[in-house]
Amino acid sequence: MKIILAPDSFKGSLTSLQVANAFEKGVKRVLPKATCIKVPMADGGEGTVQSLVDATGGKFIYKNVTGPLGKPVKARYGLLADGETAVIEMAEASGLPLATGKNRNPMKTTTYGTGELMMDAAKRGASKIIIGIGGSATNDGGVGMAQAIGVRFLNKESKEITEYGAGGMLGKIASVDMSQLSPELKKTRIVVACDVNNPLCGKQGASHVFGPQKGATPAMVKTLDANLKHLATIVKRDLKKDISKQKGAGASGGLGFGLVAFSRATMKSGIDIVLEATQIKKHFKKADLVITGEGQVDFQTAFGKTPAGVAKAAKKFGVPTIAIGGGITDDANNIFKHGIDGLESSITRDMTLEDAIRRSPQNLANAVERVIRLVLIGKKMASKRKHSR
Repeated sequence: MKIILAPDSFKGSLTSLQVANAFEKGVKRVLPKATCIKVPMADGGEGTVQSLVDATGGKFIYKNVTGPLGKPVKARYGLLADGETAVIEMAEASGLPLATGKNRNPMKTTTYGTGELMMDAAKRGASKIIIGIGGSATNDGGVGMAQAIGVRFLNKESKEITEYGAGGMLGKIASVDMSQLSPELKKTRIVVACDVNNPLCGKQGASHVFGPQKGATPAMVKTLDANLKHLATIVKRDLKKDISKQKGAGASGGLGFGLVAFSRATMKSGIDIVLEATQIKKHFKKADLVITGEGQVDFQTAFGKTPAGVAKAAKKFGVPTIAIGGGITDDANNIFKHGIDGLESSITRDMTLEDAIRRSPQNLANAVERVIRLVLIGKKMASKRKHSR
């Protein structure tokens, strides 16, 4: 049998490659001669860089950049094996964990470091940059990022604003100057992995929905939202881009908006980007089964999560897909309507979270062994029916 092992990571426990390794052990217990193709997956969120580096044989690049508080932080991004595709998680440079306690203030935090990672990748020759946006500490509309790649923001006196772009300074912007945009970035295709549909402004926008978790008070939220509206007006006038209502514009404090406005980026479903980057579809040919999974399988799994995305792609090749979940909720059966053919839990008894994490490799291997044995029973039954006709 040819079996594709394409799981997401199990957050706080195992990387997607480690999960795939555990899956393989379960398969080999029953089918020692089976061909197992391991394709570590992600959906554009946390773990995307790790999974794509593992899946393609790429490498990590480490760089000191400007953190969300304006202080140096050490961040990493992935350079895939083709040497031309870089994968960045904005949270590495501008994420919420980098601004703790009283330091969480989206009026002051910046995405400048994310722009520095983009610049480093472009200077290394990346012709394509994939950026996963999520988990930000910022609400700057991507202005900090834009400054780092050469965009200039001018005040009423037509002087460049030299302070880091942040949620509280956007109201000072009177015009945008794109003339010094990095030549390297002009040649680079930017693809944003985003599954958030929020617009830039308003009650469903970046400030109102995500601002409070970043430390914004109700008064701050009003100011931040007004500042983003102001930025959108300037961009529409100077760059002839009216994108504030675009789905995903409000992601990561408006970084989605900024990437589209200032780096000509395009937005795409995270799982679709990963499916393309890993070239998983070539493995589906002549495959007998796909096993995928994630930490918890629930009704949300059907909406842009890794198992559903993998199943949808596999279905086009007529390959059945089984999902393994660290946990399975009562509403998880909804995923059967979205291409997943079977479902199994890696947890078979009550245990503490710590115990479940510690035993994850063993639990996952056991779950896959059970799945494979059931699959073989199904094959025997199908063969018996065929010969009894």
